[in-house]
Amino acid sequence: MEELLKLFKKREENFKLLANQKENIELASKIIIKAINNGSKLLFCANGGSASDCNHIACEFIAKFKKKRKSYPAISLCSNNSIITAIANDYSFDDIFCRQIEGLAKSEDVLIAISTSAKSKNVLKAIEQAKKQGLKVIFLTGDKKTAKGADVIINAPSKTTCEIQEIHLAILHIICEVVENELCKNIKK
Repeated sequence: MEELLKLFKKREENFKLLANQKENIELASKIIIKAINNGSKLLFCANGGSASDCNHIACEFIAKFKKKRKSYPAISLCSNNSIITAIANDYSFDDIFCRQIEGLAKSEDVLIAISTSAKSKNVLKAIEQAKKQGLKVIFLTGDKKTAKGADVIINAPSKTTCEIQEIHLAILHIICEVVENELCKNIKK
């Protein structure tokens, strides 16, 4: 039981430290709101468990988060196995996201890229391609890590992968709520 209390305490400390990222979360939300208002779309990319979070959050934008409202354009680049395996086979696994961005993205779209380590080659190549095509880039990563080209970097205050992923999901849900609240000011729950 003492071990369980330590784990709860650690998570509580992480989420308190997350408040230090308030400005970056607010900026990311504003970028997404502007993109949706301008008819642009959101693209998500990551690996492993974070790829599942991309699918999850794209769903929150397409379906709904808390309010019944129009669908917001969002695509998880992690979800089409045929595309991913074709690109990995014909080119390289490092290209699975940048090739999709090349074909699907337009200037003014937003890439939400996630890498707990900030070292995932395919995510870094996606950021590079996104910037080349004029996209805004929001990058979620671990404690004090960066990526070239990102317009906004949101650092999860932890060095442990599972904790970073937990915090990223909370950040993404917060962003969903902020965006939905702003875009649906006159819609009831």
